[in-house]
Amino acid sequence: MTTPTMTLLSACSKGRRVKVAKIKATGPLKQRLISFGLMKGAEVFMLECALNNSTYEIKVGNVSLALRREEAELIEVSDVD
Repeated sequence: MTTPTMTLLSACSKGRRVKVAKIKATGPLKQRLISFGLMKGAEVFMLECALNNSTYEIKVGNVSLALRREEAELIEVSDVD
């Protein structure tokens, strides 16, 4: 059994499907992400990345979200099994 490779959500490319391993955000930001379904174990699909990687559009379940780079850098992800 191999351990999954961890990376930041901000390093994912368009079209990649990953699973949330850890959210390093705190306070209201963490609560907002959780309320949208972005929590440990959730599958995330990278829809779009801005040209300068300043924003990311992701899909979690039936919800599409736009995240700033600073927010995406607080989310550790691994490959989907």
